Amino acid sequence: MKRIILVLSVTGILFALVLSTVLKKSQEPDKLTTLKEKYSVKHTSSVDHSKFAVLQQKFSSPQKVTEACISCHNQRHTEIMHSNHWNWEREEYVQGRGIVYIGKKNAINNFCIGVQGNEESCAKCHIGFGLKEDHMNFSAAQNIDCLICHDNTETYAKAPEKGGAPDPSLNLNNIAQHVGQPKRSNCGVCHFYGGGGNNVKHGDLEKAMFDPTKEIDVHMASDGANLQCVDCHKTEKHNISGKLYSLSSMNHNRVTCEQCHSDAPHSSSILNEHTYKVACQTCHISTYAKANSTKISWDWSTAGKLKNGEPYTEEDNLGNHTYMSIKGSFKWANNIKPEYAWFNGNASHYLLGDVVNDTTKPLALNTLYGSYNDPEAKIIPVKIHRARQPFDPVNKMLVQPKLFAENKGEGAFWKDFDWLKASEVGMKDVNLPFSGKLSFIRTEMYWPVNHMVATKENTVKCGECHTRENSRLAALNDFYMPGRDYSAAIEILGIILIWATLLGVIIHGSLRIYGSYKLKKGGVK
Repeated sequence: MKRIILVLSVTGILFALVLSTVLKKSQEPDKLTTLKEKYSVKHTSSVDHSKFAVLQQKFSSPQKVTEACISCHNQRHTEIMHSNHWNWEREEYVQGRGIVYIGKKNAINNFCIGVQGNEESCAKCHIGFGLKEDHMNFSAAQNIDCLICHDNTETYAKAPEKGGAPDPSLNLNNIAQHVGQPKRSNCGVCHFYGGGGNNVKHGDLEKAMFDPTKEIDVHMASDGANLQCVDCHKTEKHNISGKLYSLSSMNHNRVTCEQCHSDAPHSSSILNEHTYKVACQTCHISTYAKANSTKISWDWSTAGKLKNGEPYTEEDNLGNHTYMSIKGSFKWANNIKPEYAWFNGNASHYLLGDVVNDTTKPLALNTLYGSYNDPEAKIIPVKIHRARQPFDPVNKMLVQPKLFAENKGEGAFWKDFDWLKASEVGMKDVNLPFSGKLSFIRTEMYWPVNHMVATKENTVKCGECHTRENSRLAALNDFYMPGRDYSAAIEILGIILIWATLLGVIIHGSLRIYGSYKLKKGGVK
């Protein structure tokens, strides 16, 4: 009787503990609900800029707007002038180089190649005014463009090829009186159109993200969380968190999914174990370029062809340029499955003047570091943009050609269509030698895919990676993956374990049956 009471008591206590745990969990809001509540409260400005007398004056130039801003927001300009958005470079540690300054000023890409010598055109996406080929006063606070980031009328725009100056038709007074926290439109006007058009570079950042649906991105969807860029890319003293790894080399000041969702966001422990080596984006971004195509290859070697002495363009049935006389041939794609790479947050870069010794394989312009054995590395999804671009085979370095000029005869390729002259002038602009010989080299550039997060129904399924046929991770072969890889030793060991387990069950069961039989037989006696 005492034994029965003890068993019932213990059972009751255990039941009470389990019940209290379940009730406690049911009463606690889950992380997703908490996040939704947090970001459902949108920022509202407590200031009406249209009431400020300093903004009632007629602005004769955009610099005058900046001076008015600084008159109230004093010292903010000093924060901006220490940012890489302003300087187009930052101090970084690069493996094998040490501490260097790196940015648009000296890094080569495989889209429009580089900034130097082409500043007036590239400055359409600079947060300043007066960026010319020969000079810009980076210490002049009045050259800061406050409106490009803080315009809330969604009408502000830079003029093309004017060194960063705004469109002259704009009503600067009205815009200056309606400023506030940056919206997606402020960030997107540059970051969605980098490389000369919509979705050219990133693949996961394009004009559809101005007002996306959940099918395009669950975070920024206007019918969902409706997050703005600054909700994730937090800013302190105009230092914006998050770094573009086409230009950045160090693993700090990054934006990660874990900052909101934690390291263990799933109810399933086996899924949480994946986060040790698999970035959230790898499973939660099944495809990118969901709405509009992105450029996946660019061949500069075909540029320069003319019709009747004039440049021309060709387009596909979606309106994407497949050929431009000024730029060459392109390939586009949409709804793309990412490629994948190990990444520990650190990268290296090709900088102006670097010598290329091995031309038998594509040159990686931004090498992402990481491997399975690297404790900091995770598998991330990437867009790899492939190109053929100008190369000096004698000096063994990439060529920075002169591309833009207002007039013919200045050596700019987009006006004169002379590769040798454009290369000579361009390399002179960056103080590098040019041999007079020109060829074209294959290059690759890695763009981590972080946006266009899928709904949970459309995440990557287990069988898309753990399969021997067309695994998403087929190219990452420095580790063993169950279901994808074959190892004779592991297969034999597995079979032995299965048979050993089965044999153990049989032996254990037989002994139980035999013991029961003996017990019954003994009872009869």
